[in-house]
Amino acid sequence: MTTPLLTVKGLKRHFPTAGPLFGPKPTVKAVDGVDLVVGERETLGLVGESGCGKSTLGRLIARLDDPTAGEILFEGKDIAGLDDSSLLPVRQSIQMIFQNPFASLNPRMTVGAILEEPLIIHQKGDRAKRRRRVAELLDQVGLRREHVDRYPHEFSGGQRQRIGIARALALEPKLIVCDEPVSALDVSIQAQIINLLQRLQRELGISYLFISHDLSVVEHISDRVAVMYLGRIVEEAEATEIYRRPLHPYTEALLSAHPEPDPSAVSHEIILEGGVPSPVNPPAGCHFTTRCPYVREMCSQTTPQLLEHEPDHRARCLRLDELDGNRITERFRPISQ
Repeated sequence: MTTPLLTVKGLKRHFPTAGPLFGPKPTVKAVDGVDLVVGERETLGLVGESGCGKSTLGRLIARLDDPTAGEILFEGKDIAGLDDSSLLPVRQSIQMIFQNPFASLNPRMTVGAILEEPLIIHQKGDRAKRRRRVAELLDQVGLRREHVDRYPHEFSGGQRQRIGIARALALEPKLIVCDEPVSALDVSIQAQIINLLQRLQRELGISYLFISHDLSVVEHISDRVAVMYLGRIVEEAEATEIYRRPLHPYTEALLSAHPEPDPSAVSHEIILEGGVPSPVNPPAGCHFTTRCPYVREMCSQTTPQLLEHEPDHRARCLRLDELDGNRITERFRPISQ
């Protein structure tokens, strides 16, 4: 892996919920002890079911939300506990692209005003220099300079997402958190936006944390992939490796559900029984015990750690901890109860 730009250690975000008037209130454990690393000029894909905590993790890294515990080391400096004034210079280096390109843009502001706003806040140049920068940003994302005086509602969804990308680029960031940036777009437009992000990475040397539920998009754009389940990272490896040979049973099931474009191909979809547990009261030990086909008694008694089971391939599973060199052939065979 390249030189680490971002290192997250034991990151947690627990949200209090309505509860009894007296006594402790239950909490939603949206992010529950996450460790991950994003290298320079690297794209880390983050996948998982809806509600697993992906977007919350992205907002924590961008410091749009405050963590309950843990460290967020950006270029070696812990930014987890910084207040708003101390975060101001950091925000120049960490930006975010949001899922809904229309809701993330102020409908009362022109494109020029939207792109100029971060430059004004961070006191970047005079008005003439800011206007030149706005024109450069429009060129970078494939929009015409005459679009500068138009409003968001005058653009298509793909064009609005290009505006969102331009705004994220305005302060020349080193890391961009992409929260489902193409899920609201048509498939053909998705490809254009993905190609744009890849071109910008090559030209500007940006790192991405790319959050998505679309496994094909993540496979295409990512250098490494992390799989999240109920607030925890359960597997992390190089993209080609994790798609070729997943180790965690949840990753196996997730990849098996991916549609196969070849109609003659034999389906091997793994159907998980049981529902997703509540993040208010997750299972003891391994969070996947209620749905895992390999579950045994120890899984509900011991919390598995995210360990390296193959070179640069980590997974959080007690069964993998016990297996030896025969793991690759054994892991597909459920353990009898």
